[in-house]
Amino acid sequence: MNNLGVEGERMAKEFLVKNKYKILETNYSTQYGEIDIIAKYKKTIVFVEVKHRHTTQFGLPRESVTTYKQNKIRQVALAYLQSNNCLNSQIRFDVIDILGTEITHITDAF
Repeated sequence: MNNLGVEGERMAKEFLVKNKYKILETNYSTQYGEIDIIAKYKKTIVFVEVKHRHTTQFGLPRESVTTYKQNKIRQVALAYLQSNNCLNSQIRFDVIDILGTEITHITDAF
């Protein structure tokens, strides 16, 4: 992972903790792919994709979470839920979009 990605994930974790999320996993990886952050907010397990850019030259960071990427995240999330015996849990998929140092948290993004 490049420095921008590492910095973005650090910023995202701090943001989530400050907003009363409990971090369960970071960089959770399976054969299907990876989820940047898995957190719990109240009774909901939240799968978070973090995208960080310095400029909008190639669009907003959130725009890089394509349908293909969303499907990969769903597959990894299912593997996580199965391996942790929490298939009946409430879940949500969020995106944390970081442009420079400005954080936008998109809840229930897909």
